[in-house]
Amino acid sequence: MSEEQKDIMEFPCRFPIKVMGEQHPEFHLTIREVVRVHAPELADHDIVARDSSSGRYISLTITVTAVSREQLDNIYRALSSHAMVKVAL
Repeated sequence: MSEEQKDIMEFPCRFPIKVMGEQHPEFHLTIREVVRVHAPELADHDIVARDSSSGRYISLTITVTAVSREQLDNIYRALSSHAMVKVAL
């Protein structure tokens, strides 16, 4: 990655992350805790949940205050490797 591409984002910044998975009673709580490992200041009001039209899936939009590219990469790695997560964008 070139220096120009690395400098596209300025930190700290508010950054939304979309996480999708199957409907499960513990999905919201579990995903919140996964993200809090890397963004401890995450508050409940930073998470917006939405059910799919069929009710089978749930999506969370989690807005973190990102302090570095490395932090965002770590969050994405943790989410992508979690068994409950189908997609992390």
